Amino acid sequence: MSKASPLSTSARAVATAAALFLAATAHAGDSQPLGRPLKAEPGDFSLKIESGVVIPLTTPQSQLFMVGGGQTIKAMWALNEYLDLGPSITFMGLQNQADSDKVGTAWNFGASLRLQRPHHHETLLGISPWVDVDALYVRTGALNRPGFAAAVGAAIPLGEKRVFWIGPFARYTHVIQLDRPGYDNHDAKLLTIGLSLEVGSGVRREAVAVAPEIRTINTNTETFSCPDRDGDSIPDNVDHCPEVAGPMDFWGCPAYKKLVVKKDKLELREKLYFAWNAALLDKESLDTLDEVAQALKDNKNFRVQVEGHTSSEGGDDHNQSLSEARAQAVLEYLVAHGVGKERLIAKGFGGSVPRDTNTTSEGRDNNRRVEFVVNFIIINPGTN
Repeated sequence: MSKASPLSTSARAVATAAALFLAATAHAGDSQPLGRPLKAEPGDFSLKIESGVVIPLTTPQSQLFMVGGGQTIKAMWALNEYLDLGPSITFMGLQNQADSDKVGTAWNFGASLRLQRPHHHETLLGISPWVDVDALYVRTGALNRPGFAAAVGAAIPLGEKRVFWIGPFARYTHVIQLDRPGYDNHDAKLLTIGLSLEVGSGVRREAVAVAPEIRTINTNTETFSCPDRDGDSIPDNVDHCPEVAGPMDFWGCPAYKKLVVKKDKLELREKLYFAWNAALLDKESLDTLDEVAQALKDNKNFRVQVEGHTSSEGGDDHNQSLSEARAQAVLEYLVAHGVGKERLIAKGFGGSVPRDTNTTSEGRDNNRRVEFVVNFIIINPGTN
């Protein structure tokens, strides 16, 4: 019985693996889109399998061996959305031209770094071109040699969830021959062309926010409807900013960068900073206060109580005065930037309302803060 060549064995392996992947993902594209894909996070894992034909490019390998087959497995972890890093292992088999019963083999062990188009991109059908490089330790027969490899390829997603990817690749492998008396010391150069299969965790997606449906009810010939003053399809009883349009993702408020508008307060994403032991605003805080002023100008029915707080360091009287002065400094800044003074109240609480412990420096730092509390005024149209 004749033996199958490494080339035919590799070709069958490629075809079988592709068929299994395609069968496993036949219904992967049936689901509806789940929202916009998010970027890969550091530590995301993927397994990459490459099967292909191996072609010796230079002598003496091209004179001794025929075209063969190869198989590579890479376990990769994301460094960021563009770079993956991980170990790789490759097996190559080349049939001897003079004796078909003999097969030359090579095992390559190494570390691989891959640069790729982020998997969450949606243009170009989601196709992700990539390049990678490997630093290798090569074992051929009884010889241990260093080497390196470089490859280019493209990964095509199968389905909306993008768990499975498939695509062509070409890999150049260079094995460095160390000087050995009596042997041909030319470096070995090989080209592998084949199909790359990848399985990973898939892309995370943003939840699709669905705005509440607004219905008009006709009962006893009277028509009732949910008011929506800013016309953003979010009813006023749900909308945190009923005077200015915004998406449901932000509860009807514009997408402010440094604050979140809630029903009972303006919650800052960043702390406000002052000069040490003084009521002088630090320049680092001005961009945040500018956005607070804009939010108050967008929502003219908001009244705001500015609350100042300190840590427990120092005397109570000093802390009370300092918290009042800092709250007043914030109020005056907002007035200077177009917010009506009648809409603002400044109060200082000293160290009487701690947010965190005062026994650590980090806790005391958390307790030094200025907070904004929103008081809503309900305006009834048609009344004096």
